[in-house]
Amino acid sequence: MKKVALAKVKDHLSEYLRDAAKEEVVITRHGRPAGVLIGFESEDDWFEYRLENDPRFLKRIAQAQASIRAGRGIPWEDVQVDSEAAAEFKASDKPPTRGRRRPGKT
Repeated sequence: MKKVALAKVKDHLSEYLRDAAKEEVVITRHGRPAGVLIGFESEDDWFEYRLENDPRFLKRIAQAQASIRAGRGIPWEDVQVDSEAAAEFKASDKPPTRGRRRPGKT
C-alpha cells in the first residue's frame, strides 16, 4: 500500500491511477489518511469491485449463509446429480447431424 500526499496526487493523478491498478494508494491530507485511490486493470476488475460493494448483493449473500446455517441448503451431492442429469438430457436432445451437401448434387 502506497501513501501519497493529496498535493502530489492532484499534480500527478494519471500516474497514481496507474499505480492504483496494482495496489491501493492511500491519499493523505496533513499526514493523515483522507481517502483511497483504487484502480482497475480491466473491465472484469471493475465489475468485481462493484459486485463486492453492492449492498443488494451483500444482503443476498448474508441471507443465503443464514439459510444454510438454518439447514435449508441443498446438499452438494444433489447439485451434482442435477447437473449430470441436465447434461445427459441436453446430449440426448440434440437433433441428428447431417453430412454437408456437395455443390451440384441434389
